[in-house]
Amino acid sequence: MSADALLDTLLRAYGPRRAVLHTAAGAAEARGVGGSLVAAVEAHGLGALAAALPAGARLLLEDPDVELELTRAADGARLRVRWEGGAAFEEQVALPAAPRALDGLRAPPPRAPAVPSAAGAPSSIPLRGDALRAALHQPAAPLRVLPAGEVAAGGAGPGLPVPAADAARLGGGAFCAAHGLRLPVFSGAMAGGIGSVDILVEMAAAGMMGSFGSGGLPLSDIARALADASARLPAGAPSCWNLLHSPAEPGLEDATVDLYLSHGVTRVEASAFMGLTPALVRFRLRGARLVGGRAEAPHRILAKVSRPETAEAFLRPAPAALLAELVAAGALSADEAAAGALLPVAEDITVEADSGGHTDRRPLVVVLPALLRLRDRIAAEQGYAARGCVPRVGAAGGLGDPASVYAAFALGAAYVVTGSVNQACAESGTSDLVREMLAAAKVTDCVSGPAPDMFEIGAQVQVLGAGTLYAQRAGRLYDIYRRAAGLHDIPADERQKIEKTIFQRPLDDVWADTRAFWAARDPRELARAEADPRHQMALTFRWYLGLSSRWARAGEASRQRDFQIWCGPAMGLFNDWTRGTPWARPEARRVAAVNRALLTGAALLQRVDAAAALGATLPDGARDIPPAAAFAG
Repeated sequence: MSADALLDTLLRAYGPRRAVLHTAAGAAEARGVGGSLVAAVEAHGLGALAAALPAGARLLLEDPDVELELTRAADGARLRVRWEGGAAFEEQVALPAAPRALDGLRAPPPRAPAVPSAAGAPSSIPLRGDALRAALHQPAAPLRVLPAGEVAAGGAGPGLPVPAADAARLGGGAFCAAHGLRLPVFSGAMAGGIGSVDILVEMAAAGMMGSFGSGGLPLSDIARALADASARLPAGAPSCWNLLHSPAEPGLEDATVDLYLSHGVTRVEASAFMGLTPALVRFRLRGARLVGGRAEAPHRILAKVSRPETAEAFLRPAPAALLAELVAAGALSADEAAAGALLPVAEDITVEADSGGHTDRRPLVVVLPALLRLRDRIAAEQGYAARGCVPRVGAAGGLGDPASVYAAFALGAAYVVTGSVNQACAESGTSDLVREMLAAAKVTDCVSGPAPDMFEIGAQVQVLGAGTLYAQRAGRLYDIYRRAAGLHDIPADERQKIEKTIFQRPLDDVWADTRAFWAARDPRELARAEADPRHQMALTFRWYLGLSSRWARAGEASRQRDFQIWCGPAMGLFNDWTRGTPWARPEARRVAAVNRALLTGAALLQRVDAAAALGATLPDGARDIPPAAAFAG
């Protein structure tokens, strides 16, 4: 059969809009009505067409929404299908033992093409391999699971539709509704201003929320940050401000709350609390009232917890005795206290697992389900549903790629809080040197060292171990603190070593600077130190612990070995996910894009699992969401 005759025959059999046949003699082309190609392939298959082609021939068939390319070989044919929008797959076509004649085949009536989409037109031609993987990783590409477990492109036709990926629907939507967000995520506070105003601005612009890291900053710096945020954030844009528990300086919590209330702050992220304090409850209930028998409060606490007993205190209303104390002191009105008796202290409880900084390093898969059940028991006991204030439970710690974020939502989290991954972004309030160190971190590069703010009680923080000796050097100081009665009691050789390697100056000079600091900040601490040599030693050692994080934020290269960089394993997980991509470099990391990518990737994993639940047979790598797909989302 001549090339022209073959083209005329296949136009009648398959009804494409255009057909081009390439043979050794050259190329021939024919045009038809179009609109029938997909239906004809479904009806007739491709075996007869492949058998009719000369050996070595290549046939191109085009329709408005799909293109088929069939290349004949001696023992079969190779099919390549390209859908409008770029999705494509290839497969072998076997030659039938007794091929039908094309002359006896007729194309079905032309049908209107589907609305163009990333995955192409409706079809029962299954996607396979890379094409199926790519289609699953497109948030809105319409797909259908066919009865045999294969997946076809298009939103119309046989099979069960695969739902689109929608990051905004992760967690059920209650957190977004409560805080005016588009995506259920906020960037957790990182002390010392690492959680910066820049982060607040960028997250808010993208429909997310940031938490300013006020811990460890003087009140004057926090006041400047509040003024900066007020000038740069649009009116009504959500933001959160950290309130870090300060057991050594309880007056600092009260002063911080006073500052927040004077600047109209309505949300605080409560961190490192071991129980309720008057300052926390005062913030929560300032302006609270009863309206029609229902309690309302303009201020919200987002409490970060890792222990059930701490979570329970936040999930319940403030104790009556504490409310009475605050009323007696004039810190709350009787009406505010009455409303507080009906409200949980925190409406958002963030379960903190293995995170950077203060952490109990608890596994999320253990602590989150336990605290969800605790929330449910307390909510039922208190009748919160009838009061319209059932607390939400979120997840933090170890969230560094789409799989970990999706796992948190699958466990029942209403929202997620990211931490370490934000510190390596361009907007964080740290140095480029630290960002470089974080971008090189592996999941095994985290260690624990003494916490500067809770040094005396032996509390630990999780920090980056690669490239710094902070954990070892601070641990050595804590060991000396446990053994010695004061600076005078440190053996001379040991004192000389720590002066040379850790402090890099005489301890007497360090104490002189420390004494001047506390004389200005809190003379009561100074009086206590002068009466207690062991407390004097603790304050002197805390000079190193406090400056180590400042050296890191300032990028003081000469003290790099002393950097205290709060970091959890999520940092290494993110680096592993983005290895070999542009986002491996810290200068390419933007905080809003990183958080959006993590949630987009989680939503894509939810889509993949939905396809599996509908009976789809998934290709290898379907659950491995590439960074390019998530960042593009």
